Amino acid sequence: MRRVSLLIVALLVGGGSIARAAGDVESYALTLSSLVDPAKLATLGARGANPRVEKYVAILAEGKAEGVAPKKVAAKAVAVVGMRGKAAKLTSEAMVRNLTIAERLGCLDSDGLGEMHRGQAPTVRRGPYRGEKLSVDHIIPLLGAPELDNVIANLELMPLKMNEGKNAKVGARQVDLARKLHKAGLLSAEGLAAVEGLAAAGGKAK
Repeated sequence: MRRVSLLIVALLVGGGSIARAAGDVESYALTLSSLVDPAKLATLGARGANPRVEKYVAILAEGKAEGVAPKKVAAKAVAVVGMRGKAAKLTSEAMVRNLTIAERLGCLDSDGLGEMHRGQAPTVRRGPYRGEKLSVDHIIPLLGAPELDNVIANLELMPLKMNEGKNAKVGARQVDLARKLHKAGLLSAEGLAAVEGLAAAGGKAK
């Protein structure tokens, strides 16, 4: 009888933890959903989404510190704003990837999180780029596909000097992403053709 009672208690406690975790996922997802809403991003000016990348990474980091899985938060957030299928997958993957980048570069201390919550670039604390600002890079350069300026799936955190050294290059990674974005409905046929054309011409946007 005692074993049965203990089992019931364990199930109740475990069930409560699962419910809280689900609630936390929902809470964090709702908090950051407006930052990645395509409808809102479309109204922004040049590089208007860059501060939002910093902000959503800070929210994902805080959720992770509370035991909430970033993948679940990101997936829920894009679902909340109506993204589905390949577009949702590419966007949520980019969000989690940026969190990983910030973690690996030691940017998520209290100072870094404070800056990111304000939409500002934190300082890299680890690795060869220590002391640099962690900027937001367009994976596919704007000169190749300006329509991707504020598309979350095209934005990636990168140390400032590395970002500046890219020189708007278009290579295999950019072409691969462009094709995926096109299939997901995030890049027009004209935009894809422009990216592929740049790659064929030597890979440098001018």
